[in-house]
Amino acid sequence: MKLYRPATILVGLLFVLLGGVTRLAGPDHVYGEDQNLKVVHGTIGEALQYAGSGSTVKVTRIKFARTIVSADASDDDKPFETNGVFVAVEWDAVRGVKDPDSFNPTLITDGGSVYEKVSDPSESRIAFPDAGFASTGVVVFEANPADLKGLTLRLKPSMLFNVYNSEIRVDLGVPTEAIAQQMVDGAVDQYVLNDDVTRVAS
Repeated sequence: MKLYRPATILVGLLFVLLGGVTRLAGPDHVYGEDQNLKVVHGTIGEALQYAGSGSTVKVTRIKFARTIVSADASDDDKPFETNGVFVAVEWDAVRGVKDPDSFNPTLITDGGSVYEKVSDPSESRIAFPDAGFASTGVVVFEANPADLKGLTLRLKPSMLFNVYNSEIRVDLGVPTEAIAQQMVDGAVDQYVLNDDVTRVAS
């Protein structure tokens, strides 16, 4: 039989107590799967705020495209093509007193699909500027045209610490399969990705 020294037992009890205190320090209202993560829902054109940071993000428009190309591409560069459809999500981000924690933007659907942003061109991203400034840009996803119902932009923070934070979810206005098909049929032949534009926040 293995015997544990009193110091080992005390250290173990200390970790248990610290875990309990950390949980008690969280918010009273529980949102989503993590009690320290508030899920903020919104729609296109609505500025959504991150908890305690003063920073906001807003989806201004979405476009469906058959190919994408960087504005910096040369005449010899070929556009990026897909067997599916590209979804370009145009955004406006305002930086408050605190930069939101890093996150990986994804698209989710009612069918359970999760679409990651394309890695190329490099202009495809969501990034916050310095405090007091705002930026506009675009993030692009490659998606399955047959699974777009309930298309939602999800910005879930990569939290390293147990702190109160926000997950942003923006309904991109695709409530039915019929509307999804209309948007796919109306996809532009080519979407040009420009660099982010930064300005003084109003």
